[in-house]
Amino acid sequence: MSDTRLTFKQMCAKFDVTPRTLRYYEYIELLSPEKEGRTRFYTPREVARMTLILRGRRFGFSLEEIRQWLLIYDEEGSRAQLERTVELADRQLVALSAQREELERSIAELRALHDEVSTVLARQDAKPRHDD
Repeated sequence: MSDTRLTFKQMCAKFDVTPRTLRYYEYIELLSPEKEGRTRFYTPREVARMTLILRGRRFGFSLEEIRQWLLIYDEEGSRAQLERTVELADRQLVALSAQREELERSIAELRALHDEVSTVLARQDAKPRHDD
């Protein structure tokens, strides 16, 4: 049985999350581990949910969006969840593309500033110094 369930510590280690993060995900009902006394056990279902939660976070989804998305599966099944995945992905792809464009502009501006300042410094180093 222990092969199919993870302890709290194992879950933290498997996903490289802090105990605080794992407890918070339980608190907001993203995860519902089995409890035996004070010990929590995470089933393959919870492991799969955690994988989806972390993937959603990496893609920039809010925890509330992830919670609603997981709830769709519980209430309406996998097809409804897959349809919602496509909707969320479409929206997030637009947002991430806009962020990438803004980052590319910022990088170009910072490179230009770097080059300008480097040129000024090189000119100053090339000038003879007068220590009067």
